[in-house]
This record gives sequence, C-alpha cells and structure tokens, in this order.
Amino acid sequence: MTVQEIRIGANRIGALIGKDGAVKKALEEKTGAAIQIDSDEGEVRIEGEDAAGVLRATDVVTAIARGFSPERAFRLLEDEDLTIDVIDLSVVEPSPRQQERLRGRIIGKAGKAREQIEDMAYVGISVQGKTVTLIGTPDHLKNARTALEMLINGVPHETVYSFLEKKRREEKENILDYYY
Repeated sequence: MTVQEIRIGANRIGALIGKDGAVKKALEEKTGAAIQIDSDEGEVRIEGEDAAGVLRATDVVTAIARGFSPERAFRLLEDEDLTIDVIDLSVVEPSPRQQERLRGRIIGKAGKAREQIEDMAYVGISVQGKTVTLIGTPDHLKNARTALEMLINGVPHETVYSFLEKKRREEKENILDYYY
C-alpha cells in the first residue's frame, strides 16, 4: 500500500472535489487511488496498491492545489511524459512585496508574459501564492524554468523570449537531424 499526504489551501478544495464530487471521482477512477479530503484541515490523503497511480494522482492534486484547473491538471494523466515542477518564490525572495513584484513580472500585463512563455516553451504555468508551477515534459520544463529564473533575476522580457526562441529553433534542428 502506497500512501501520500499533501496539504492544500481551503480555496482549492472545491476545485479538487468538483461539482458533485466529479473531479475527485474521475481522478480515483483514472489512477486507481483512493482519495480522502479533510476540508477543515486541508489535508488530502492518497492511497492505493499501485504506486505509480498514487504518484500520478498526487501530481494531479498538487497541480490543482497550485492553481491549475482540473482539466489542465488531468493532462498529467493523459501523457506519461508530462511532469510537474514547482518554483517556490519565498526561497528566492522572503519579502511578500518582492514576491508580488516577481509574480507580476512572470504574469506580465494582462497575463501576456505567462502566456508567451507557455506558448514558446510548450508548458502550462500557474502562478499562485508563493509558487510558480509548471507542467510539461522534462526538456520543456528545463527551458521554462530557466526562462522564469531569468525573469526572477531581472533579465528583460525580450531577452527571455529570445532565449526561448533559440531553444525552440535548436529543438526543431535536433528533430530534423534525428529524421534525416
């Protein structure tokens, strides 16, 4: 029996449970894991015989807890190459005001910077509280994480986009080299 326990914010419990329990039920069916949610404490217990199923369910719960919609989080179950990565802004910058500034740089005006990085790096990004959470393949996560760290360190947005464009070109060249 494999057991995982995670805490989630009260504001995300409804998203995890879903209308009439639909999200929780679907997650249990797709992973074979049993999920118990203590709404008062924000504790989620995930257990099951299949360790891989429990770990995948844990990734989906983590993604939902970190601000992803259930639909976007469920992509982790549809593609086994996808994984999740969490950047803790409080480690980089302990001051809540500075964390707010960093979130603003990552999100950009009307969400444009986040959207641009998602498109260029082929990842999903959720910015919530003290964390920035990414869903993607390991190579794409590496590029997106580097881009976000560049933004966090004050590199101009245009430079970050140029970096991602270069990585995208390299990836296309590698694919072409592989096939020809």
